[in-house]
Order: sequence, then structure tokens, then C-alpha cells
Amino acid sequence: MIFYSVQELLLLAMAAVVIDWIIGDPKWPTHPVIWIGRLIKGLERLLYPKDMSASPFAAKLRGCLLTLITIIVSWGVMTLIVWTADAVHTWLGYAVSAWFISTTLAVKGLKDAAMLVYMPLTGGNLEEARRYVGYIVGRDTDGLSEPEAARATIETVAENTVDAFLSPLLFALIGGAPLAMLYRSVNTLDSMVGYRNETYIYFGRCSARLDDVLNYIPARLTGILMVAAAALLPGMKPGHSWRSIRAFASLHPSPNSGIPESAVAGAIGIQLGGVNRYFGVASERARMGWKTRELEPRDIRASIHILYAVSVLALAGMGVAWLCLL
Repeated sequence: MIFYSVQELLLLAMAAVVIDWIIGDPKWPTHPVIWIGRLIKGLERLLYPKDMSASPFAAKLRGCLLTLITIIVSWGVMTLIVWTADAVHTWLGYAVSAWFISTTLAVKGLKDAAMLVYMPLTGGNLEEARRYVGYIVGRDTDGLSEPEAARATIETVAENTVDAFLSPLLFALIGGAPLAMLYRSVNTLDSMVGYRNETYIYFGRCSARLDDVLNYIPARLTGILMVAAAALLPGMKPGHSWRSIRAFASLHPSPNSGIPESAVAGAIGIQLGGVNRYFGVASERARMGWKTRELEPRDIRASIHILYAVSVLALAGMGVAWLCLL
């Protein structure tokens, strides 16, 4: 395995952020997360209990095996790729590492996905907006109103500021591309099998719990950065953002997601959460923030501004750290 210095890891991470800003999710070659997803699907077919009446312990054990194999393969393959590139030439190793770290980030991808909802909403095409919301959330979208479509999009941008930016970035700063890809594999596992439903309540528990653990510190750092971002952005409310975190974050069923969602809600001056429907069944989610008005499409753009401001602050922080280490 290639061991980079702290200065090198900072430069690689900074380069990855800029690459993500410019290029975003690559259309070619196939995105690494797609390959991880295919691996998970294949392993799930092999490991998922054939007998649904089997003991919960057996299902949990098989789910842990799925998690372990996935993260070992993801980390191992990425380590081999970086090692091979570095063996050819040091600068090739740097380039490959920066590129693969950038594929674990999704600032531009999140912005593009959110704008696909924003544009038809502002154009009065609610049906098209619902269709694009369905690409980024797991809830039912057929009956969403305009404010509900905006809410779903804003919640996705807020939550994924952790999952698709700060968490993989922090792991890249610790262990380069291999550790960033390991994190991404855990996050992909959670998105595929980490549901608390009849199918995955036991089989996906290991993946869901590990995702919670890995995101614990990044989620709290993201909350701080979001408050700082609100202080820099015109029209935002940093004080409300901080108070919203303190008042509402713990009400969210996730130990982490409530922090960025409540921070964004307070910063913009809106309320997130409410009734979601999954396969026709209503699910009440805790309200985040104080409702002063109905959600509007422009609030989607505001959440994107916070996302980018957080990424700028992170880049600036890494730059300062690199200069201090010279």
C-alpha cells in the first residue's frame, strides 16, 4: 500500500474537490459506485437468507458478511490500483488517487440532480419535477405537491452534504483513495440494504449501523460548516441555523441526518420534515426548523448555495492546513 504524507493527502483531497466541481460524476469510465452496487447485488443474491423464517441472528450474521466482503473488496481493489499507478510513476499515482477521490465526492452531481427538480418546478411542470425527485429519494413521489417536491430535494441536498462530500473527504484525508472508497462502499450498502423494513430489518442492520458510525463525526462537522456558510451567504440566518440544530437535530430518526437538515432549515428560514409515503404507507418525520412560510422552488437553490459554501470552506481549511505544514 502507498503511504502518503499529510501534505500529500491534503493536496490530493484539494485536487479532488476541484475535479468534482468541474467534472462531477463521470459518465465514462463507469462510476466506481456503480461497480460497488453490482458487487453488493451479487453478494446479496448469494447471502440473503432463503428462508425468511430463519432466525434474526442468522440474517444479521449474513448481513455482516455482506458488509465485510464489500468493504474489503472496495478497499483492496482501490489500494491495488493506486499501488500499480504509483509503481509506474509517482505523478501517475497522484493523478489516479485524486481522480478516484473525486469520484467519492458528489457536489456537482448533487447540484445537477437538484436543478433537474428546480427547473420544471419553476416552469410549472410538477409532473416532470416529481419524476426527477423520484431519482434521488426513496419515498413515493406520485402525489407530491410543489412544496413537498421542494422539501424532498432540499432534504436530499442537506443530508448528502455529509454522505457525498464531507465524510468521503475526511476519510480521504486519513487514508487516501482506498479509505475514501471504503467509506463510499459502506454508504452504498446503507442505501441499498440499510432499510428498516421487513426485507432488510435484520440483513441490512450491520450496514446501517456502520454507516451511522462512520458519519457520526462528519455530520457534526458539517453542521458547524453549514452555520459558518450561512454567516457568509447573503440572506441566510446563521443564528437560526445553530439554534435549529440544537432544537431539532435529535428528533430525527437518524443520529446524523437531523444535523444537516435542521442546519439548512434554520439557515434558509423554512421547515423540513413532515409526512412521507413509502409504498403507500405514511411515515411521519420530525419537523426540522420553524415554519414561517411555505417552501418554494427558490429554496432548492438556497440549499445548493449552502452545499457549495461548505465545500469552499472545506477547501480553504485544507489549504490553510497545508500552508501551516510547509
